Amino acid sequence: MIDSDVINSRIRGLPLPLKICETLISGLENQELTEDELEKIIELTLKRYKQSSIPPYEAAGVVSAQSIGEPGTQMTMRTFHYAGVAEINVTLGLPRIIELVDARKNPSTPMLTIYLEKEYGNDRNKSRDIAWEIESTILYHLGDITTDISLMEITVNLNPKALEMRNMTAEDVVLKVEDVTGLPVELNGYTLTTAPEEVSYRELLQLAKKIRSVHLKGIKEIKRVVIRKESDEYILYTEGSALKSVIEVDGVDATRTRTNNILEMAEVLGIEAARQSIIDEIMATLREQGLTVDIRHVMLVADIMTCDGEVKQIGRHGISGEKASVLARAAFEVTVHHLLESGIRGDIDELGGVTENVIVGQPVKLGTGNVRLIAKTT
Repeated sequence: MIDSDVINSRIRGLPLPLKICETLISGLENQELTEDELEKIIELTLKRYKQSSIPPYEAAGVVSAQSIGEPGTQMTMRTFHYAGVAEINVTLGLPRIIELVDARKNPSTPMLTIYLEKEYGNDRNKSRDIAWEIESTILYHLGDITTDISLMEITVNLNPKALEMRNMTAEDVVLKVEDVTGLPVELNGYTLTTAPEEVSYRELLQLAKKIRSVHLKGIKEIKRVVIRKESDEYILYTEGSALKSVIEVDGVDATRTRTNNILEMAEVLGIEAARQSIIDEIMATLREQGLTVDIRHVMLVADIMTCDGEVKQIGRHGISGEKASVLARAAFEVTVHHLLESGIRGDIDELGGVTENVIVGQPVKLGTGNVRLIAKTT
């Protein structure tokens, strides 16, 4: 058996990134290896690393764009699909990919995937209690609201089962309604009665509208929660997203809970979480359509979108619009605007990228186009 110090010193001297070296060391330290076996492992690791490394001056961006764009032509245009979660609509297909690369502030179908801590995740009743705590409860969820024009009053007939399910009492509802409306509320069993201060039809209708939308419990943004059992644990799926509020709820596993809103991920968990979220969301969308794209192409897109410490869209208001080259910006969108603005400012284009060299008919500075022969003068 080789000493761990020998393994450590041998691997750290390899032309490999530090992370790969450390992973290799941690995997080999407690293994009984001969010198020949260690050398074979090192040889195989170096071979795999070289196969995975991109050659110098390779057109990585063009290859990634082609690798994602070509399968993208086979994607469906459908917007909604149930995706295996009952009653929760999620945007999939091409509309979802566009939503992601555009870094939309408000996704068309925001949703959370909430994982629970072990003691809650393995218990159906406890997970249901957390679901009711998270789901927004509006007054009309708990009973019938009737507007009586002849008596100029509003009556709410509460459903006892609905109250019990949400772990609430009629008194809780009365206090909340009084707090929101600022009017006294009479309670008779499970019937609430209130009236406007002025005997006015208009005041009555406005009060009815206000009472109907009284928020009693839960997180306002979460319209609905669906519980689903996966791999021996209960997972909550929501319609609506409020990551910051949800991870503060007792019993929620904040380390695994996530939202499909990448800007919210960046705001709550940081830019690295947003980068990983972009990768996961794009890969999941492609997989759902039965398309296979190497993850490294998607990683490049995510890196470009997040490399400045904030999530930027790939478009004229983001990555493409911030290119240093005038011609590259003009080639993307609003051509006349870019050329006119640059002409007024007197901008100079260094012709360092791909697009601008194609436009002027020069060799692109990539691959063989980046190799120059220099003759020594005598």
